[in-house]
Amino acid sequence: MEDKVQKWLSDIGIFRQKVPDDNTNFHFIINYPEENVMDVIQPKGASDLIVIGCATNVSPEHSDEMKLLSDSKKEDFIWDLRYMLNSKDVDFQLSHPNNILESFLITSEIYGDGLSKDRLISVIKTIFRAKIQCVWKIQQKFGMGDEGDGAVSDSMYV
Repeated sequence: MEDKVQKWLSDIGIFRQKVPDDNTNFHFIINYPEENVMDVIQPKGASDLIVIGCATNVSPEHSDEMKLLSDSKKEDFIWDLRYMLNSKDVDFQLSHPNNILESFLITSEIYGDGLSKDRLISVIKTIFRAKIQCVWKIQQKFGMGDEGDGAVSDSMYV
């Protein structure tokens, strides 16, 4: 499975490196799109499974803006993110002490009997779309941070 997955990722030009990881059978770093880092792993003891994931930290500028909200508005924002992500075909974890979003992790699993090049790429795209929706939601609510003049990009490939 490792060689096949690495070949597919290389064939489409998104494979970046294999990294040592004692908790996995293999761990690849990919860029999809170009500047967005994702991980493709096979956990130890799970030879029939790969997990694709993308972790994102919230900028200090956005965190500072979140802190200015009332407690109920902070909670509403976290619930909005949960509902949005739950409507996607992904798993997610939000790190939000005191309802201040610090980071989020979006993942999905593919089991061996469902693994194909098409399915792998489709899952990678789904994870990225879920991530970019979170980024857009944060930018819509709290501004662009240090990225520019406040105009939200229409491109998914930011």
